Amino acid sequence: MFTRLALVLTLIALPISFTSKAIAAEKKRPNILFIIADDQSPFDLKIYTPDSKLETPNIDRLAAQGMVFDGAYQMGSFSGAVCTPSRHMVMCGRTVWHLPIAPGAMQKNLCPPALEKNTLGAVFNRAGYDTMRTCKQGNSYDGANKQFTVVRDATKRGGTAETGSAWHGEQVLNYLNDRQSSKDADPFLIYFGFSHPHDTRDGTPELLKKYGATNHTNKNELPAANPLQPPLPPNYLPAHPFENSHLNVRDEVAVPGVWGNRDERTIRNELGREFACSENIDIQIGRVLKKLEDMGELDNTYIIYTSDHGMAIGRHGLQGKQNLYEHTWRVPFIVKGPGIKAGSRVVGNIYLLDNLATLCDLAGITPPDSNEGISYRPVLEGKAETMRQVLYGTYSGGGKPGMRCVKQGDWKLLKYETSDGKSRVTQLFNLKENPNEFIKEHHDPKVIALTGITPEANQLNLADDPKYAVKRKEMEAILLSEQRRLNDPYRFWDQPKDGIGEVDDEPAAKPARNKKKAEKQEKAK
Repeated sequence: MFTRLALVLTLIALPISFTSKAIAAEKKRPNILFIIADDQSPFDLKIYTPDSKLETPNIDRLAAQGMVFDGAYQMGSFSGAVCTPSRHMVMCGRTVWHLPIAPGAMQKNLCPPALEKNTLGAVFNRAGYDTMRTCKQGNSYDGANKQFTVVRDATKRGGTAETGSAWHGEQVLNYLNDRQSSKDADPFLIYFGFSHPHDTRDGTPELLKKYGATNHTNKNELPAANPLQPPLPPNYLPAHPFENSHLNVRDEVAVPGVWGNRDERTIRNELGREFACSENIDIQIGRVLKKLEDMGELDNTYIIYTSDHGMAIGRHGLQGKQNLYEHTWRVPFIVKGPGIKAGSRVVGNIYLLDNLATLCDLAGITPPDSNEGISYRPVLEGKAETMRQVLYGTYSGGGKPGMRCVKQGDWKLLKYETSDGKSRVTQLFNLKENPNEFIKEHHDPKVIALTGITPEANQLNLADDPKYAVKRKEMEAILLSEQRRLNDPYRFWDQPKDGIGEVDDEPAAKPARNKKKAEKQEKAK
């Protein structure tokens, strides 16, 4: 009798036990590994340029096991240090003119006070996550960075394990080892940032050799030519054909190893250095992914790979990040994690500022009221192809109003104006027909001889072509609408002024106390 009763009670208890375990498993919150490179064009990577010489097997594996975005962008900058507003947007989820460092934003009540208390680290701390970050120092959002429980930041752009990207990888591995030793079962958010491939691009000796590059330091000589170097990009130019409002910015004239040179040998060597640094980043990502796999945490971790913005390095005759061509306005973007279809590819139409909303959504956390981003979870789940129809970009770190762009569907409009009004240019591209944004200078036989690329006859700036006058007018209207919606404080020569006057466009920052420190701050940009 007792045996039969015990058996009945056991059978009754089994479903309850199984149900409890199922609920516990279902409630196990996902980990998040957010990986961000510094100054990397999406078109360096094979996932965007299949014939690229850059080898990144771990990033390629993330793409094969997750989702690749073909339309991920950073909204722009009002400073030559494009990194700074970009990283603010990642941390707080606010649009570019609503950041605490945006010119006039605090005075106009376009940004709430004490915003750092509602940034990525702080939000996840309150939700019971363990938070850790490693990244470069400076040109970031210091108040938000300090919210992470564990902070191991340092700028590492050298060519050794201690002075380069391996240092950042080691910080994450040490953190994971500590969690493993203490049997820490809390979910984690790790912000895994790198200082490279931002210049100075001092790669490791073995990777420099692989890409035929040298850490060139002699300003009076060109670097050696080497057949192992990456080829010139398809939209390479020996010079940008017009003043874009900031051609004298440090990135365009003072990067060590490049300076103002745009010849084939200089650009190919610098691309080799960029690739050496990028492959080293990939190696560190592989080390961390292996550790997560060994810990049994990989399958329950959302992994995001991106960069704070793109980079030119010879494209359109430019070197830096202070432009709005696709190679620089766009960012690489991959997401792998639970429920994401392996090998999937989407347009997305997302901004980096959408990450706060999305990571909160994936973790079951209510985003703060200060957030302005949109969760792209519907895209990750295959329920949507894009999150928005229109994308806006801005740059005004030099002359004002500077540069703006707007994209809708296949069409993209760019406008340029210098402070003195001597350079006023409009560009219109159909990106489906002209993905490299070729302009008439790309049709020059001398340029074609260098790149080996012959543009099609219609691959041009179409802004002044009467056949596209209606489309230009439509795109001009969309740009103005976005400027008004986003509180852009500037207008161009052919736009209504909307009562806007002069604006101090420099972000709030403490002045350097001496010349040496000022030069160091400028170099860090």
